[in-house]
Amino acid sequence: MARRFRLKAFLVMLALAFAVPIVAPAPAAAQSSESYSPDEIVKAGGNFFGEVSGGLAKAVEHAVSQYGLPNGYILGEQGGGALIAGVRYGRGTLYTKNAGQHPVYFQGPSIGWDFGGDGSRVMMLVYNLPSVSAIYDRFVGVNGSAYLVGGVGMTVLSRGNIYVVPMVSGIGARLGISAGYLKFTDHQTWNPF
Repeated sequence: MARRFRLKAFLVMLALAFAVPIVAPAPAAAQSSESYSPDEIVKAGGNFFGEVSGGLAKAVEHAVSQYGLPNGYILGEQGGGALIAGVRYGRGTLYTKNAGQHPVYFQGPSIGWDFGGDGSRVMMLVYNLPSVSAIYDRFVGVNGSAYLVGGVGMTVLSRGNIYVVPMVSGIGARLGISAGYLKFTDHQTWNPF
């Protein structure tokens, strides 16, 4: 019974992951007063991450070339682990130019070929966020990881036309690919669903 439930849960998560639109939003032509420039993002991330800012700069450059300029970003910490099924918990602060700073908590399950554990600092670029309250929802994506000890990695999560691009730098040993989601809330919770 439990095995059948896990198989159904895996198939649902996989279907959700592939239902995410692959088309990225068009890059912004010019910086608006509500968007962050690549220099602002790298500076904030460099102050937060420290020594990995070279890898962060490359990841930010790639994200900006694919998705344009974000109108928000989250700086925080997360931890997680997986043995086929996994879970991730984190907390941080959402920064926006037009609505200030807001605490965010995030948690979510994953399922797939994924093994290991990690703890990391995370910077998430947020695109097309119409209001602060729009971040408090579930964002679906596929996550791939392959590292031992450290490095900078990037994934893409989406809901509608709002994109969240987490960039992580941390320690641990993790290998795999999984489908899952992150649920953002304005309060801490241990329920990843």
